[in-house]
Amino acid sequence: MPAKRIFDLTVAPVLLLLALPALLLAAAAVAVTSPGPVLVRRTRAGLAGRPFGMLTLRTDPRTATGRLLRRSRLDLLPHLFHAVRGEMSLVGPRALPPDHPSATRVRLLVRPGVTGLWQVGGRPGLPWEEMEILDLHYIEHHWLGLDLAILARTVPAVLAARG
Repeated sequence: MPAKRIFDLTVAPVLLLLALPALLLAAAAVAVTSPGPVLVRRTRAGLAGRPFGMLTLRTDPRTATGRLLRRSRLDLLPHLFHAVRGEMSLVGPRALPPDHPSATRVRLLVRPGVTGLWQVGGRPGLPWEEMEILDLHYIEHHWLGLDLAILARTVPAVLAARG
């Protein structure tokens, strides 16, 4: 088993346990403030193009709760479940729909990530082309040290509303 997968299997469950109180509070806030399901499933292309249903908390931009969850990125906490299951990695390129024009063969060589260079290396409003360049750079140069650096930069980027 590659070191990256062992790392994901070691760290993702710990992060999930640490995030569980925030995830439960966010899910309760979604349930209380707007009708409908708490979780939304969107089909994304995983490793080798295998589709999987990526879960996120449902956010309604018309509600204060929805805006807060999106701004704080708490709506993405369910992605940690996918990292544990092996459908995603903690760090990798952005998960795209299977029919997205950028869901190219090179992108499908690695698992999509909960976080990535696109999240920590960008500024607010980063154009799609620049996010794509960051994803391709990650795919071509990824190694465990880079993953650790990206993970270390993720929380500050999210807190600064850059990620």
